[in-house]
Amino acid sequence: MKTLPNARHCALTLCAMLVSMGAMAQMPQKTPNDTLKSPKVLDDKRVMIQIYAPKASEVTVGGDFLSSPKPLSLTKNDQGVWSVLIGPLKPDYYSYTLMVDGVRTMDPKNPVIKQGISSLENMMALTGPETAFEDNKAVPHGEVREVWYSSNTLGMMRRMHVYTPPGYEKGTTKYPVFYLLHGGGDDDSGWNTIGRSGFILDNLIAAGKAKPMIVVMPNGSMPLPPQTGMPDANTMNRMRDLFSSELLKDVMPTVEKSYRTLTTPESRAIAGLSMGGFQTLDLTLTRPELFNYVGVFSSGFFGATADEADTKYAKVLNDPSFNKGKKLFWVAIGKDDFVMDANKKTLAMLDKHNIKYQYKETSGGHTWVNWRQYLNEYTPMLFK
Repeated sequence: MKTLPNARHCALTLCAMLVSMGAMAQMPQKTPNDTLKSPKVLDDKRVMIQIYAPKASEVTVGGDFLSSPKPLSLTKNDQGVWSVLIGPLKPDYYSYTLMVDGVRTMDPKNPVIKQGISSLENMMALTGPETAFEDNKAVPHGEVREVWYSSNTLGMMRRMHVYTPPGYEKGTTKYPVFYLLHGGGDDDSGWNTIGRSGFILDNLIAAGKAKPMIVVMPNGSMPLPPQTGMPDANTMNRMRDLFSSELLKDVMPTVEKSYRTLTTPESRAIAGLSMGGFQTLDLTLTRPELFNYVGVFSSGFFGATADEADTKYAKVLNDPSFNKGKKLFWVAIGKDDFVMDANKKTLAMLDKHNIKYQYKETSGGHTWVNWRQYLNEYTPMLFK
């Protein structure tokens, strides 16, 4: 006689089947994105950048690996993966940004980023002998800290990054201080991320090429008032004056109170790139007694600031003792840099007033590829 399953057994079996079907329905479906790798560095130093975007109609990528601002177009395959093969590239650290149907998009397969005041970029590395100066090597390492302080100038809490050399925590030595300024659009993290300043300092100090020092990387981007388009001359001047005030009244006092610093002009250096170079020039020609070492990377007086510079800084420019107070005034720029005209006008003004400086013109343009090299060359000349 055939035995029929009881009602309870049937109900349990049906429930198990429904749960199983529900679980399968909720499981993520496999796509080409599951195994996608981006960026993918090939043996011949070419790089594949890829993104899974099956519904997109156009994808492009731009970055500082390009010789022009025009982005590259990615090609879509039948699985919905867009890709482009770049290079071969010279070993270095690069930043890049994807645009998907006109929308700025981070590479979802690459967690390494550089942040700015209003944007993010991905970073990628091609290592080789050329990157030895900026690599994370097996040498004694200093520390880079995020330091918060109250800015009386701006009426808000502000952040800076501070590098202390290897052995700082265990010693009592006082160190010279190098104020290192970033460019427009970035914040105080720029020199520590894409700028690789901590690793560059570690490697220089370990090799005996640079003296141990404290490096202060403040946020040079001042809060902008509501506006449309590029800041006008008045806004630029206000931002310049705010930065100068904050550095002198808030940043420097905080550093000299919190760290074991040497506080003479012979023990202070300053350098900056682009906007930071402009800020460096302003401070140097306003308060020349503060810094005996000055570095200007890819910069100059821009637009209206160039027209007024000769008058604004007349007192210092015409002071014959200026050159005696500077152990180093170093200017560097790439021959393809779009601020070359401002740079030349600034140098012409310095020449007119017999201000002595060292000038270096390199290949390349307005990129971190150059600025890391400049930092590596400038730092060993400090505090001699």
